[in-house]
Amino acid sequence: MPIPEDARKRILYGRRRGKALRKSQRQAVEEILPKIRVPEAENPLDLANLFGGNQKEYWLEIGFGAGEHLAWQAENNPQVGIIGCEPFINGVSALIMKLQKSGATNVRIHNEAAELILQTIPEASLKKGFLLFADPWPKSNHHKRRFVTNENISALARILCDNAELRIATDHVDYGAWILFYMLQSKEFIWEATRPDDWRIRGSDWPQTRYEAKALREGRKSAYYKFRRLPRAA
Repeated sequence: MPIPEDARKRILYGRRRGKALRKSQRQAVEEILPKIRVPEAENPLDLANLFGGNQKEYWLEIGFGAGEHLAWQAENNPQVGIIGCEPFINGVSALIMKLQKSGATNVRIHNEAAELILQTIPEASLKKGFLLFADPWPKSNHHKRRFVTNENISALARILCDNAELRIATDHVDYGAWILFYMLQSKEFIWEATRPDDWRIRGSDWPQTRYEAKALREGRKSAYYKFRRLPRAA
């Protein structure tokens, strides 16, 4: 059944729109987005049908920003179906333009709060998840808006396959500590770092985003966490 409008309003924080879209961006949103948008009324989602049955596995990126990371992963992993979540329409238009340029057709977009789609993705169906440079909501009275919570960690654990990888990155020191505090409490994930370089270095299959580039220009270092979904009990 469709997600009620009042539920969307309760969950979604931040902006939906920024500066006015250019003509080409408006056309991309109007013409392309309806073709690759994840259907809201389908619960549970039929991932094979969503991607045309041509993908070997499925990934999820939460808050893809302007789409640099997602577009790179889609182009370099054509056998993977990737769902990208981003309510900010300017970011959605930027991603669509990148997909048009690369020719990648293995991306579907959820243009609502990620919490909503976490309810509809089938259990143990994703091989990778990404949460990269999410808004840290630095003010203490806004911490409740942070995506990393016990509830959302449990939701991710439900939809990720056994031994699936969850990547989380941030350039915000306090949010980095927050992420570890909650993730290390979870009995469903294990942090894979064994040495500092394991979380200080992205790796060759983890492209830079513009948010990370901005952080580096401003002298902030980023943390790149990799967690593994522990196998379910027999």
